[in-house]
Amino acid sequence: MTAAAPTGARPAALAGTAVLDLSSVGPAARATRLLADFGASVTKIAPVPRRAGAATVPPPYAYGGHRGMRRALIDLKTEDGRGAFLDLVCGADVVVESFRPGVVDRLGIGYDAVRSVNERIVYCSTSGYGQTGSRRDWAGHDLNYLAVSGYLHCGGRDGGGAPALPGATVADIAAGGMHAALAVMGALMRRERTGRGEYLDVSVADGAIGMMSLYADEHLATGAEPGPGHYILTGRYACYGVYACGDGRFLSVAAIEPAFWANLCRGLGLDRYIDAQTDDAAQGEIRAAIEAVLASADRDEWVRRLGPADCCVAPVNSISEAVADEQYRARGVIVKAEHPTEGTIEQVGPVWAGAEDPGSPCDLPDLAQTHTAELLAEAGYHGDRIAVLVAAGVIA
Repeated sequence: MTAAAPTGARPAALAGTAVLDLSSVGPAARATRLLADFGASVTKIAPVPRRAGAATVPPPYAYGGHRGMRRALIDLKTEDGRGAFLDLVCGADVVVESFRPGVVDRLGIGYDAVRSVNERIVYCSTSGYGQTGSRRDWAGHDLNYLAVSGYLHCGGRDGGGAPALPGATVADIAAGGMHAALAVMGALMRRERTGRGEYLDVSVADGAIGMMSLYADEHLATGAEPGPGHYILTGRYACYGVYACGDGRFLSVAAIEPAFWANLCRGLGLDRYIDAQTDDAAQGEIRAAIEAVLASADRDEWVRRLGPADCCVAPVNSISEAVADEQYRARGVIVKAEHPTEGTIEQVGPVWAGAEDPGSPCDLPDLAQTHTAELLAEAGYHGDRIAVLVAAGVIA
């Protein structure tokens, strides 16, 4: 929720769009978080608790606390459960699922079954490697998709020389979640012209190599082998890197353009290196000089001096520092939320330009409660039928 533009003057981009989300965590859940932030009405579909244990309930803060979402518990392995789900599909615009390839078809809720009751449905399957190819059935997680795409290889190294673990689930977030949300939005726009829904095969690994296209395209065109130190963005030059300051905290430096590099050199008293920005032979000397100067003052002092001077620097914040950062606070990125059992908490609001304002404080659902009966009543089920399904353990 940014503070740049007045809220309430425009309708939410996806207002009136009904989404059924069969995922619980990972890229698909991130995608539906995005869709909800743009105004879609998202219903999370989860399994009915079994005698062996209750269905997994995420912590209250996960995925924005599922703000703006409802939750239904349905046993999709029963005929009545499949029927209930398909009845909900009749009033939906989008289905998002993240099972392994083939599972939804075995459950009887795959694209063909869903399309048979709603031809306008946009059906989005998210998986690690996609619905086709030799790895379609492989299990995987974020790190695997970053590895196979070349992302890990081109990043930094740990103390033992191995590719360092990334600080966020980049593949889940961008290559999967944003990928899926963008694909769904595009399909909804296309449906406005054609009147037809469609099937979307979202591969997180495909999205990850898409993120690496700058380097992949260079290799394909020239035969070069990008990696650590190959290019300005992977550490070849001292102008782009992370440096320790006098208090042991770190400063990021990204003075790529010559003008910014010149400003940085002047700000550090290292004017003699202005013309040596891309001199490969001088990089070790320049790095040592920068390290020595930055070690003479604390991080925040360097931020105060260099930040406003067009040097392209920023503090390497911890998470606690990031959520307290004055820029984020000024932009309204951190919002208050009310939870039925946890009380008032803070969370990262919808940061996406054009997203719906959730209100302040926004209300979070109690994930121990469900909206199954309410949703089925909206689909035309009468009270007696709902009661029978509850008694049979088909819904909860």
